[in-house]
Amino acid sequence: MTVAAVLVVYAACAGTLGARMLGRARWPVRAPLLAIIIYLAAAWSVVAALGLAGLTLAVHATALGGGLSHLIGACVLRLRDAYATPGGATAAGLGLTLAGAVMARTAVTAVTHLRAVRQHALRHAQTARLVGHREPALGAVLVDHAQPAAYCVAGPHPTVILTTGALQALNPDQVDAVLTHERAHLAYRHHRLLAIARIGRQVLPFIPLMQDADKQITRLVEMHADDAATAGRDAGPLATALVVLARGAGPAPGLAAATTDAMQRIQRLLRPVEPLSRIRRQLLRAGAGVLALTPVLLALTPAMVALALGRVPAA
Repeated sequence: MTVAAVLVVYAACAGTLGARMLGRARWPVRAPLLAIIIYLAAAWSVVAALGLAGLTLAVHATALGGGLSHLIGACVLRLRDAYATPGGATAAGLGLTLAGAVMARTAVTAVTHLRAVRQHALRHAQTARLVGHREPALGAVLVDHAQPAAYCVAGPHPTVILTTGALQALNPDQVDAVLTHERAHLAYRHHRLLAIARIGRQVLPFIPLMQDADKQITRLVEMHADDAATAGRDAGPLATALVVLARGAGPAPGLAAATTDAMQRIQRLLRPVEPLSRIRRQLLRAGAGVLALTPVLLALTPAMVALALGRVPAA
């Protein structure tokens, strides 16, 4: 019961305080990809903590009371004490229900979301190829439309789509910068990162961190694509292109170059921020690892302590 309570408290703290801490942090704009990893590690550690909380409630009355006792041998008494559930079978049943509900909801949500996204991407890519035509020189599908827009559609047939309006409104350097930005989305599989965040939000929509992770990662993938598109080159053409595209931006599907916090991105391109130091990056990577492992370590701590204590006399 104690372990389950600790896991639930961790989930509550990470889901609320974590959202506030990450939301107030200024470093994510200096390392967008690293910030995405931190957000995903924190968000999914909440899901893992709730699922493991249910399992630790059930473990004394189920696994440790049966065949696993023979495997653990002399340490089983200490393990039983460590994972003892005062409610007995009732609490164990509730624990299994909680763990099963978390796992089932996660699985169903993931399958449903990924299938819907895949079908939508496939239909949109096919439609773009039907109404437009591929321009080998651009490496994109050109669609005849007055509204300037550029975006990419991932999935079975990754496609970069550019409208004739964008081709007329942008000069060659700006077109090249925008297309490089969209190709970066596809190269770094940003659609997968967004899917992981959105599945987490749908699994636990009432947790603030899940909502923030979805919103912030949508913003951060654009910044990461900006960084990839301007690496080793002048950021001016992309910044100017974003201004042009933002003026005519409409509801474009997929990952669009001008639909997410355009003003902040333009300012960031024109006034580049100083990259994080190597030490700070390493610390943040270690922090992501800690967040990912914390629920498992909390759940296994009693077992590790019992095993470390050694043989226990028979009761």
